[in-house]
Amino acid sequence: MQKLIFANGDTMPAFGLGTWKSKPGEVYTAVRDAIKIGYLHIDCAAIYLNEAEIGNALKDTFAEGLVKREDLWITSKLWSNAHKKEEVIPALKKTLSDLQLEYLDLYLVHWPIAFKSDILAPRTGSDYITLEQIPIIETWRGMEDSLKAGLTKHIGVSNFSVKKLKELIALAFDKPEMNQIELHPLLQQKEMYAFCKNDNIHLTAYSPLGSKDRHPSLKSADEPSLFENPVIVSIAAKHKATTAQVLIQWAIQRGTAVIPKSINPERLKENYDAQVVKLTDSDMEEIGKLDRHYRFLNGENWTTNGSPYTLANLWDE
Repeated sequence: MQKLIFANGDTMPAFGLGTWKSKPGEVYTAVRDAIKIGYLHIDCAAIYLNEAEIGNALKDTFAEGLVKREDLWITSKLWSNAHKKEEVIPALKKTLSDLQLEYLDLYLVHWPIAFKSDILAPRTGSDYITLEQIPIIETWRGMEDSLKAGLTKHIGVSNFSVKKLKELIALAFDKPEMNQIELHPLLQQKEMYAFCKNDNIHLTAYSPLGSKDRHPSLKSADEPSLFENPVIVSIAAKHKATTAQVLIQWAIQRGTAVIPKSINPERLKENYDAQVVKLTDSDMEEIGKLDRHYRFLNGENWTTNGSPYTLANLWDE
């Protein structure tokens, strides 16, 4: 299993299980099945509203001796309604309580967007708080405090642009060690990839398969299909692999982490087995030509009903 190495020598499995959209009543079994298959990296978030059930799965898995806590890499994320410095550690402690863990391996700022503390999902502009009112560095000071308190071993961000990373690094005492972003052959984020590689920041690819099961309100009518892309289909046939396996292995061979989601035991195994597929330099070159900067999750849901956030100030593009 390929691993990413952090500055202090800690290693994170490059392949992991995503749990976004895994419903309570399903995620317990999915996590248990995944660990039995060999998954050692579980990606969570408070806003997924399933961390308590994941915690039960982890507790029972540990009790049965299938793995030890130190064998697993567990990531979670700070939701946007807890961006004040003093709110970060309480939010993290709630996640730890739900997951029934004493520490996380990695804690991320989920979005560079802030809401009022009593808002889970903003509906009007008044539900938001601007980054002038709660600057990212204030949130980051809370993240740094959680690191010092031993509640997490590493800290990072998610959905950050290169511009926001540069601004944060300039002010941070402990710089972000991870940026979790949408990455797949249609959104290769080459500028971000080069910047993070040069600055020793790891990348995790979310929605590596195109997140076809996300809510219809987050979909475009004419969005492309990664599974039906002729280049991906051809490469998969050549390797006697599935298109999903090619997409997963592409991310791993780029040196990023990748967290495909599934609750289906057969699909969990299929995704796990992507790690034995080896793409050639020619395969990687052909896939490299597919980039069209297409986001399946473009962030438009944060820009409606009087929101102070726009696509321009979210992605800085």
